[in-house]
This record gives sequence, structure tokens and C-alpha cells, in this order.
Amino acid sequence: MRAALLGTAVALVLTACQPAPKASHPPTAADVAEGAVAAPPVVVAEAFLTPMTPVDNIDSPASWRAPDGQLWLIATAKATDKLVVYDGQTGKHLRDVGSTGKAPGQFDRPNGIAVTGDLLFIVERDNHRVQVLQLPDFKPLGVFAGADLRKPYGLWVNPTQGGYDVYVTDSYDDGEDAAGNDILPALERLNERVRRYHVTLDGSGVQARLLRSIGDTTPKGALRVVESIWGDPANDRLLVAEEDETYASEFKVYTLGGDFTGNTFGNGMFKAQAEGVMLRTCGDGGWWITTEQGKDRSVFHLFDRKTLAPVGAFHGNTVANTDGIWNSQQPSARFPQGALYAVHDDQGVVAFDWRDIAKALSLPQDCAL
Repeated sequence: MRAALLGTAVALVLTACQPAPKASHPPTAADVAEGAVAAPPVVVAEAFLTPMTPVDNIDSPASWRAPDGQLWLIATAKATDKLVVYDGQTGKHLRDVGSTGKAPGQFDRPNGIAVTGDLLFIVERDNHRVQVLQLPDFKPLGVFAGADLRKPYGLWVNPTQGGYDVYVTDSYDDGEDAAGNDILPALERLNERVRRYHVTLDGSGVQARLLRSIGDTTPKGALRVVESIWGDPANDRLLVAEEDETYASEFKVYTLGGDFTGNTFGNGMFKAQAEGVMLRTCGDGGWWITTEQGKDRSVFHLFDRKTLAPVGAFHGNTVANTDGIWNSQQPSARFPQGALYAVHDDQGVVAFDWRDIAKALSLPQDCAL
């Protein structure tokens, strides 16, 4: 995402008060079998890499099935204020969409992206808003949240009866210190780290109503540095990646209503920032796919959907410094069981065939969606 925020004096004291880590020892087979520790990551080769365009500063991907059956892979380009569209089966560059500005169809540092149905939701950090476009024409339908958001990054869209519940992370800060690092607000001011809106569309465009501002203010539940977020309605869970490495790289578990459950996971397993998160369903089960954003190598950790126990981890031959990821369960000729897309080092996107992931981690390849 970016360099972790420096904590305030309060945050530093709280960090200093954390219990000392236990002495480490090589994991035994019993440790791994019982889920006490994660198994070492395995290698899964990337199915493709898109063209690499460092000037774009690619951040997050999403996929969509076009009317002609083609699978589109759409990524946000933070530095050039546009969307980059690739072929989701080959990685071939298809087109660019958008330009710099505040008008409909224009962007200012687009970051998080999500697709549901034929709607494309895009978070614009520096326009402080969420824009909604209609596919396949990328027709602007409207914007919302401009009066609330200060430094938004990621989002999750939950289709509900009569509309959509949209959760947007907002990693606002208290300015910069002398070294140019963002200053983390005090814990009591982290109560608006996620904004939950109910969004509807009608003939007049996009209508949005703020339902709740979310953010626990206790040391364990507080969301210090946030970007990636995803939910699981069937289990009433909202997962938010905690990226403040001075505190912990882990995932906080909230309810969809916005209350901290008291549960976190991943702390101690991630050697770098916790980043992108997606849910891969398998009947009423499945796996949370999470990202360890290593500068030289990204590692993708999978956790059981229900128990949150670690079930395995993998890395590719190339992909590193991953921001956003996107799990596609749409079958295609190239990916009959879907694919995982992951940003590579701010330059492009890679794809993993789910069949390769499942084989490497001894998971089912074919699941009821």
C-alpha cells in the first residue's frame, strides 16, 4: 500500500506494552496438522503476466464477463488516473479508460475497484469519492461519499435486497512528520476507518445513504492503517487488513453491522504487510485468500472460511509487492475453475489458475459456487 503510518505517542506506548513474542522453534508436523502454525509456502507458477507498465502504478484488479463471453480484467492505474483493461484469459492489453479530472468518467488516483453484476465501483483517493460505472460501455452513473471520505482506499460491495451495501476504507491521518511519514490519529479518532453506505440506482442516478461509520477504538480492535476489505454475509463477517507493521500485520474480524468481534488472525504469520483479501467459496465452506506484501515476493495465505485456521500458503515465480487481488470463480476456456488475479510490483497483473492452487495445497478443484 505505502509506508506504514508512524504511531502517535499513545500508539507507541500501546505497542511497547504488547507481550514479548514467544521463543520460536522449527514447526513440527503435529504443529502444522493442528493448525498451530502454517506450513511453509509452496510454489505455484503464474498462468500469465500482463504487459508491465511501471508508469501507471497499477493498484487493484477486478474481472467481468463481457456480453460476447470474453473475460475482462480491469485494473486501476493510480499514477495515470485511468483504468487498464486486459483479456482475463491471456493478459493481453485491450484498452485504457478514463483521464485525469473530477468530471464523470474521470479519476484522481483511482485505487480500490469492485465488480458486481454490470456495475463497476471505483474508489478515488484524491477525489475523495466512489464512482459507479456501467459495463460494458464504462458509462458513468454517478458518485457518492464525497462529503464523508478523507483518504479512501478500498471497498467491498454486498448486493442486498433493493440495492447494495458498500463498505469503504478511509485511512485518514493527522498530516506528516518531519520525515514525511503520515501521522496516525489517536485511537479514539479511529472510529471512522470504514464507512458503510446503502446504495441504490434509479433514473436519476446513484443514491447513497451513510448507514454507519465503523472503527473500534480499543488497542486490539482499532484499525490503524487500512485499505483491503472483504465480507462474508453467510457468516456475518467483515475482514479488514491491518497494515501498520509497527503494530501488527493481521486481519481484524468485524460483523457486517460494524462491530469488532474480538477476533484477529494472521499475526506472526505475515513477514510483511497484510494486504489484499478475497473469499473463495466452496459450497457453504471455502477459503479466505490473503496477501503478504513482500517487496521481493508476495505470499498468499489461505484460511478456512469458517474456522479461520490456516490451510496453506503459496507464492509465484515472479509476483511481488502485491497490492490488490481478485478471485474470479467464473469459468472460462483458460480457467475452467476460475483464477486468482494479483497485482505485480505496481506494474501489471498476474493470474493463477485455481486448479494449480488447489493441486498444490490439496484443496478441491471443483466446488459448488
